[in-house]
Amino acid sequence: MSISPKIALLEEYALVARALSAPARLSLLEQLAQGERNVEALAEKTGLTIANCSQHLQQLRRAALVTSRRDGKAVIYRLTDAKTLALMDLLRVVAERNLAQVDRILRGLSGGQDAPEPVSREQLAARLAEGAVTVLDIRPADEYAVGHIPGALNTTLAELERIVPTLDPRTDIVAYCRGPYCVYAHQAVAALRKHGFNARRLEGGLPEWREDGRAIRSMSR
Repeated sequence: MSISPKIALLEEYALVARALSAPARLSLLEQLAQGERNVEALAEKTGLTIANCSQHLQQLRRAALVTSRRDGKAVIYRLTDAKTLALMDLLRVVAERNLAQVDRILRGLSGGQDAPEPVSREQLAARLAEGAVTVLDIRPADEYAVGHIPGALNTTLAELERIVPTLDPRTDIVAYCRGPYCVYAHQAVAALRKHGFNARRLEGGLPEWREDGRAIRSMSR
């Protein structure tokens, strides 16, 4: 007995939903949003074994969320469609609005306080043009080197205390990291506010900034 066109469509939509149902696959999508990578690099970044990482990537490929190309013997993965970024962010929005545990986790990242409203990408672009803001990229150095917001300073959470004395307390600070699931910027803002800085995080991260068509700087240029 053949299935109806509607059920056939729902099966395909459910394929995408199932691909997003594992934390490891969301972590892989977050990494691929920074730029294309091979399996070994993805496994190292996410803490997965290479075999487990490959299995999750195959699930994402079946749902057409990622695609790949060959570079010699290596297989290089990337996001198939930038709309995946919007889908990932929508998952975050729905979870934050409706799951109490998400709110508790986020408040914990802010030391039990309500986090300040994030700065929009439009606002940050305007502040950068005025030279009236310090931007911190809270990602590993290799990700910063591939691409970052022009003028952003790179620091990890572990190094944050070391650079605090070099920051101007009179200047607003905006921190960003990998995107909708990254918590580094939340943690950096909480730490900086304890030091008395007017710090806020960017709405979205480097992938969303790039997808807006805004300028990106790399260490090679």
